[in-house]
Amino acid sequence: MNLEEYRKHGKEMVDYIADYLENIRYRRVYPAVSPGYLRNVLPASAPVDGESWENIFADIERCIMPGVTHWQSPHMHAYFPALNSPASLLGDMLADAINCLGFTWASSPACTELETIVMNWLGKMIGLPEDFLHRPGGSGGGVIQTTASEATLVCLLAARTRAIRDVQENEPDLLTTEINSRLVAYCSDQAHSSVEKAGLIGLVRMRYIESDSEFSMRGDALIEALKRDQAEGLLPFFVCATLGTTGACSFDNLKEIGPICQQNGLWLHVDAAYAGSAFVCPEFRGWLQGVELTDSIAFNPSKWLMVHFDCTAMWVKNSQALHRTFNVDPLYLKHENSGQFLHWQIPLSKRFRALKLWFVIRNYGITGLQKHIREGVRLAQKFEALVFADARFEITAPRHLGLVVFRLRGENTLTEHTKQKNENFGSSLLLANSPMSPKIVNGSFAAIYDTADVFEECMKTFGKINIEAKDSPAIRRRIRGILMSGKQFSLDSRMDLVQGYVCSRPLLASPSELPLMKEDEYTGACESDVEKMSESDNDKSLAHNNWVESDSSKAYENKLSKAGSNYVVVNGALVSTDAENNDDNTVIIPSANVGFPRSETIAAIGSRPYTDLEPVRVLREKWMKGKGSEEDDGNKELCKKCGHYPTRQ
Repeated sequence: MNLEEYRKHGKEMVDYIADYLENIRYRRVYPAVSPGYLRNVLPASAPVDGESWENIFADIERCIMPGVTHWQSPHMHAYFPALNSPASLLGDMLADAINCLGFTWASSPACTELETIVMNWLGKMIGLPEDFLHRPGGSGGGVIQTTASEATLVCLLAARTRAIRDVQENEPDLLTTEINSRLVAYCSDQAHSSVEKAGLIGLVRMRYIESDSEFSMRGDALIEALKRDQAEGLLPFFVCATLGTTGACSFDNLKEIGPICQQNGLWLHVDAAYAGSAFVCPEFRGWLQGVELTDSIAFNPSKWLMVHFDCTAMWVKNSQALHRTFNVDPLYLKHENSGQFLHWQIPLSKRFRALKLWFVIRNYGITGLQKHIREGVRLAQKFEALVFADARFEITAPRHLGLVVFRLRGENTLTEHTKQKNENFGSSLLLANSPMSPKIVNGSFAAIYDTADVFEECMKTFGKINIEAKDSPAIRRRIRGILMSGKQFSLDSRMDLVQGYVCSRPLLASPSELPLMKEDEYTGACESDVEKMSESDNDKSLAHNNWVESDSSKAYENKLSKAGSNYVVVNGALVSTDAENNDDNTVIIPSANVGFPRSETIAAIGSRPYTDLEPVRVLREKWMKGKGSEEDDGNKELCKKCGHYPTRQ
């Protein structure tokens, strides 16, 4: 293909991409293919002679698209978002054409200098202290990494180098390997699995600090773990705090953790992969308090800032720690003007990623990006209100930013059945709390148990799905971890192989009482109230009286007493329980034993006025089974461990 042909076919490809994104909502999200499908449609060997572009282009729809999971579809509900934008796509198109390897200033001055400028822009946009920015005479600065996982690994390795140097200054006879064997890193039990992987690569122990009732790592728990390890002669050196965890978008307490790390000489890294984008909005920066006490921070503009993958922004206070860890200077790399990003990362070469980030920031501006983030939060608030209004579902953790953690009431088999039907239909993709899933993603906190519960439920699960230790190394690791009584488990180890509790009754919540962003009734436009958003989203907890309707427990008891034997109270309304009158137009939901008219959808139920909800039929005998007395039912609170109502003894 020559350049003239490239002009022609390039325009065709741009049109194809634009049409693909414009009509993506009509494509099946999850591909209806089996493993190995592509081997049946492509030849086993490469072509000897070149093929025409027309044949290659035709094979995109014939071979590739049938096996694509369409991440940009509005029906893609699995994982955190992985957004893109036209500006980002155009930026990478140019970067790919330039195709420079910007590992030093001399290898591509524009690549190096634009990255320093854009990283300063972005750092100021999210409110980072100046110590993290590139400036004359300063040692801090930002760099674009491929993923947040790589950023965590880079910082852990830099912290390890610093810790070994510090020990050898006082004990020069100690071998590096001996010191490394005593090093210990720490993170929350809600931290991403990439933190665990970084510890494996760095050959250091990883301690999982038990989170509090809001799934946050706190200072007192960290101090206790540090003292225990120091008493055993171990060397704490690294802490990874998370702002916006994968499971529930919870936030570790930097104001408590930061001083502890400084007093003990620990490197404090912040993984804000998802939530970091939200800090472009001042009202969400309350979670960032204490960042001045950290050593490094990273987040993914590729998640929520409309810069397509890969793009991870990472800042450090002291770049010399990176240089000491990754410094390689072969002769062919030496130059008198060598600003060295190759010493800030694991790979030698660096793509021109700054171009797409630069394009997006300039195209949308700070106000445009803030509007995008606030709209995402507003939609999450609206969805949360719909879930609150629907008795079939429960909210298992407070909503933060754009993540709503909810589950279908009842045993996990119902969720599994729904998930399987959804995959077979293929119109949308979501991952749920499943013993067969590799990780709980945007799922439920129903599987967080104490040690005894983990052991008991896992044994049940192993029997149901015939899992044996010999099946895979991953299964063996998890079984071994679960059997280690008294140890803390990572999120993966605790959540992958257990089933949810059976809940006792629906939440009594009015969506009208939720702190929503203002939305115009006719245009749908939203207006952000910064003070209200700050109060609702910067709180580390959501009080019980915000989860349930304003009726007191006494009022709730009065409703029950007035209802008599043929009615119960669901979402604050009197509901018929006359099973004899059930007909074919009523659907009984096994998880909560609640019947809904077949014509009703989740959205329709949630969008109707709270006081106008039509009665739904309930099988009273099953509904009340195991509920015990009704006297204190209104005072039940969510279990701090699992997010469910406690089972009556």
